[in-house]
Amino acid sequence: MSVVTEEIKRVEGHEDLLDIGSAPPPAARNGDGGGGNTGEPFSTFPVSKDRLGLWLALTAIAMLFAGLSSAYIVMRGAPAWQNVALPGALWVNTFVLLASSVTIEWARRRVQADRIGPTKFWMGLTAGLGLTFLIGQLIAWGQLVEVGVYLPTTLHSSFLYVLTGVHALHILGGLAALGYVLTQTLRNQYTASNYEPIALCATYWHFMDGLWVYLFLLLILA
Repeated sequence: MSVVTEEIKRVEGHEDLLDIGSAPPPAARNGDGGGGNTGEPFSTFPVSKDRLGLWLALTAIAMLFAGLSSAYIVMRGAPAWQNVALPGALWVNTFVLLASSVTIEWARRRVQADRIGPTKFWMGLTAGLGLTFLIGQLIAWGQLVEVGVYLPTTLHSSFLYVLTGVHALHILGGLAALGYVLTQTLRNQYTASNYEPIALCATYWHFMDGLWVYLFLLLILA
């Protein structure tokens, strides 16, 4: 019995040595959401929380406008429906927003190449075009008022104000985020290995650009 007890103690005394020689546990991988150092530390999830949150937000926005545009199509068949002429400023605004989508894409590609100077230029130009678009929307609404078309004038005018107004609010929110990212860019906070905020801004901006093209065509054709 004493021999067994001594053998157990001998084995327990060597456990620490066995642990020292054992292989270390595998290190956790960093996920990568495709935007340069975008994964969460010590996480195996392939998409960062910020990118996932953005896609959830874009899904909610898409559902909102899907509901509004569905209501627009249904109500267009109502007997009381009366078309109103679209203000000419909307055509210019469409071009401006399309141009801003190009400039923010150039900003994203420049930071990928670690060219921070051009990134600052293209980000600043995108912000300027976004602000120009919002001013253009105000001008378009002013053109409607000049010809006596207000929110409750007709069903068409109601949808025209609501669709363009809600979209403008989302552009304003995107412009606020873009302003913050631009400030950080000017402070040299982003590099080719760390630029996720710029990539997220580009994704949001492209989405709002595509959404505007859809709404504009809907107002023209439907």
